[in-house]
Amino acid sequence: MRLRDLAGSRVRYGYRRLTVLLRREGRQVNAKRVYRLYREEGLQVRTTKRAKRPAHARVALAGALRPNQRWSMDFVSDRFADGRWFRILTVVDQYTRECLCAYADRSQTGEKVVEQMKRLVAIRGVPESITTDNGSEFAGQAMEIWAYQAGVKLDFIHPGRPVQNGYIESFNGRLRDECLNGEVFFNLADAREKLERWRCDYNQTRPHSALDDRTPEEFAKTLERRPSALPIVDKAEPLPCQGSAGAGPKTPALDTAPALPWETERRAKRLPERPVLIERLT
Repeated sequence: MRLRDLAGSRVRYGYRRLTVLLRREGRQVNAKRVYRLYREEGLQVRTTKRAKRPAHARVALAGALRPNQRWSMDFVSDRFADGRWFRILTVVDQYTRECLCAYADRSQTGEKVVEQMKRLVAIRGVPESITTDNGSEFAGQAMEIWAYQAGVKLDFIHPGRPVQNGYIESFNGRLRDECLNGEVFFNLADAREKLERWRCDYNQTRPHSALDDRTPEEFAKTLERRPSALPIVDKAEPLPCQGSAGAGPKTPALDTAPALPWETERRAKRLPERPVLIERLT
C-alpha cells in the first residue's frame, strides 16, 4: 500500500528510487522484492523508445572538483493552460548537482539573466566559470559586462553540441519529465510557485543516483564537514643517491658493468652458455 502511495505521488520515479524512499522511512525492504511488487501492481513508468543513432565520438566533460566551482545554465520552454509560452532559466552546480535557480518569465533577456546571477552570487558566492550555450541572452553585452566585473569565466559550448553541457541537459530532462509534463500552469505566479516547490523537493528529498542515493543538500553538507586542508607530513630525509651533500661522488653510469642476459635469452639469441668477458684494452 505504501508503495502504491509513493508511486502515485512520484509518478515518474522508478522502483530503485522508490526503494530508497521506503528505506528512508525505516522499512527493511529488498530492491528485488520492491521490483516484484512494482511489476505486479503495474506501476512501471511508461517511456518511449528513442531512435538509435550512429555512434560518434563524445567530448569529455571537464568535471568540477569542489562546490561552487562550475555552474551550468540553460533555458527550458513550456506553455500555460491558455497556450501562451514562457521560459525557465535553470542553473545547476556541477559538483553537488544542486538546482540553484528555476526562474520562470514570459521572456528572458540578458538583463533578466544578470539579475538572477547577482541574486545567486549574493547567496552562494562567485563561481569560477559558467558553462552555457551561445544564445543571445548568454553571449550578449549585459552578460559579458557582468562576468567581467564579477570575475567569472563564461565557457561557451560548440554550436550544435549540447552534450558538452551534459549536466544541465540531464537536469532539464528531469525537470521536463517530473514537473513540466505533470503540472498545469495557469499563470506566471502559479508557474513560479510550482517550480520553486519542485526545486526544493529536488534538492532536499529526491535521491540522486550519482550521489549514492543522497540528496544534493545532503551531499553538500557532507562536504562542509570535511577538513579544509590535509595535515602536513614531514618530508623524508634525502637518500644518498638523491644527490645530498654527504652522499659523495657517484659512480658514472658508463662505468657500471652491464647486466648479463638470462639463460633463456642467451639460448634464444644462440649465445654460449658461459659468455666470455672481453678484457678492456689499455
